[in-house]
Amino acid sequence: MSKLVAALPMYDWPEMRGEIDAQWARLRDAFRQRGIDAPESMARSNRDLPPVPGGIRDGAGKLIAPDPATLPADEFDFHQLWLSPALLFGQTCWGPMELGLAEHVQVIAQPGYDAFEGGQGELYSSALVMLADGGPPVASPEDGKAVIPLDLIRGTRFIFNDLDSMSGLIGLTRDLEAMGESLEIFASRSESGGHRSSIVAIAEGRADIAAVDCRSWALAQRFEPAARHVKVVGWTARRKGLPFITARTTPADVVASMRAAVAAAG
Repeated sequence: MSKLVAALPMYDWPEMRGEIDAQWARLRDAFRQRGIDAPESMARSNRDLPPVPGGIRDGAGKLIAPDPATLPADEFDFHQLWLSPALLFGQTCWGPMELGLAEHVQVIAQPGYDAFEGGQGELYSSALVMLADGGPPVASPEDGKAVIPLDLIRGTRFIFNDLDSMSGLIGLTRDLEAMGESLEIFASRSESGGHRSSIVAIAEGRADIAAVDCRSWALAQRFEPAARHVKVVGWTARRKGLPFITARTTPADVVASMRAAVAAAG
């Protein structure tokens, strides 16, 4: 049994489990064909992460995360996953990467977003969603530039998924700054814990606007009833999508083999 860990948590909605499992099965088999000891199944909770007695340390020996065995078993701390020395294959966001994660992991590849409105190749954007008013949604611009209706969003209640999210907070912040504005344009700001929760909050009247990455928005339109009560009013600029990563200690030949396998899988 492999002692390595794999997980694809970023779009692993309950309704998507079968599709995500199938995606991993294809990658796992491709990795194994290249001699990589890929785990049979993916991690989906802290209990699935190998213990690290004394905690996780960086290359200089500095403690950067606690032993996963000390965390609530039924929860899933993504930072623990990303920092695990056993991480063979995972996915993160460029927000955490820019905030320090990049020095502890290696990027394997960027997935494609062509299948989703707001995506182009390895680039994605976020849909700005508000309560539906009967009008048509705003289409994603072909040039990938930000479309932000300042007059419409000024004074509204903004809700975001996580403080380190590029799609839900950081990207919009940068787009507003490029327009001479800031998050102060909103009357209030609150954290929901997830894009899906942000959409529900808007539909229920607890918030007015959120930035939801284009793939999560597509998932919401498939699976979340609350999405029928909100609409797209704008888009953030396109940026690099969520990268596939591996531990900083993964050997170079294994990284090269995984890159080849991911590229072959399309």
